[in-house]
Amino acid sequence: MPAAPVLSAADVPKYEDKGRKDPFQEVQLSMASGGLSVATTKLTGIVRGPRATLALLETQEGIGYILKPGDTLGDGRLMEIGADNVVFAVGPKPGAAAQRVVLRLAAN
Repeated sequence: MPAAPVLSAADVPKYEDKGRKDPFQEVQLSMASGGLSVATTKLTGIVRGPRATLALLETQEGIGYILKPGDTLGDGRLMEIGADNVVFAVGPKPGAAAQRVVLRLAAN
């Protein structure tokens, strides 16, 4: 089996953000720096497909997120997606147990 070719630094493609968010970087939000809190987000929709169920959430700033169970958002982890709600486990403060936060779809 031949050896894999060695690429020089000039041959490796570079991502140029041009002022946009780098899609390859994980979003890091810290509550200490005024980061995102699950309690301040709004559940805007639930998408059910043959392979997955996804929750659509929106922050107070209007930024949307698409999550599946196990994903984290700010200070919480999405535990389950129900028919009209989602359940988050919000990280405990020192000396306290994790808290359940339930977000419900708004009735139209």
